[in-house]
Amino acid sequence: MALSSYDRPAAPAPPPGPPASEPSIGDLIGEIGQDLSQLVRDEIELAKAEIKQESAKAGKAVGMLGGAGYAGHVALLFGSLTLVFALANVMDPAWAALIVTVLWAVVGGVLYAAGRKRLRTVNLKPEQTVETLKEDARWARHPTS
Repeated sequence: MALSSYDRPAAPAPPPGPPASEPSIGDLIGEIGQDLSQLVRDEIELAKAEIKQESAKAGKAVGMLGGAGYAGHVALLFGSLTLVFALANVMDPAWAALIVTVLWAVVGGVLYAAGRKRLRTVNLKPEQTVETLKEDARWARHPTS
């Protein structure tokens, strides 16, 4: 006589444990890590896009400022020539040119000294960023404090 499916003994019940629908703590921590990694990647991509867009705008502005600088240089050159010719009506043209040249040499020297003084005060180390990174590292080591 063959056993029917009703006559077979039942399989043992699985051991009690957490329901299959609830993930373990390890799974949750893994998901948090993945989410955090994705968040950082997304933020980096956003920063890249913003920097690229702003760099394009800055490049156009720098080009315009360069053109303005060149136009200012040409205007200064012609203004200097005008001053030389005006002084040449009163004195020898060579002396007029020398006076204008000395005038520009003095202006250049003053600008050089002022620029050098300001350049000495420049600190290229990003102090606030370094301090923020140190705070982040301290927080990461001791997140409860």
